[in-house]
Amino acid sequence: MADARFEDGREAALSLKAEGPEDLQVISALVQDAVLSAGDMAWDRRGRTFSLFLNRFRWEDRAAAEREGRPFERARALLVIGGVMKLSSQGFDRTDGDMILSVLSLGWEPSADGAGRLLLTLAGDGAIAAEVECIDLTLRDVTRPYAAPSGQVPGHPE
Repeated sequence: MADARFEDGREAALSLKAEGPEDLQVISALVQDAVLSAGDMAWDRRGRTFSLFLNRFRWEDRAAAEREGRPFERARALLVIGGVMKLSSQGFDRTDGDMILSVLSLGWEPSADGAGRLLLTLAGDGAIAAEVECIDLTLRDVTRPYAAPSGQVPGHPE
């Protein structure tokens, strides 16, 4: 019997946790160009969590899809931010559950004792700011990958 090789492994659903600024950069890159509706967000004030149900472009699979000549993929993913003390938004109507939003990036503005402000920048000048006790995020794919409806890699014309 031969030793297993990396190439022999099967790809598993993404499941990551961020507890520091470096971790947050990784999750930010993986949720760039994710889309969701305003109705796909939920803030549990009592539990102090803010959850977003995203349609995430699978950036980690882009090179393999190009190499193999297969469609680019998206997956439904759950982004959960813990320790949320305050939440605010601008540039979109949170009550319009059908409004489609696109994530550009996640940023971190530290304050005292590990607390800070987590900023979700959205396309079209929208933003969500979460005042948090510390960086505590999880990103987990909750569906199998599916062919990206547009068939294209998201782009940002200059």
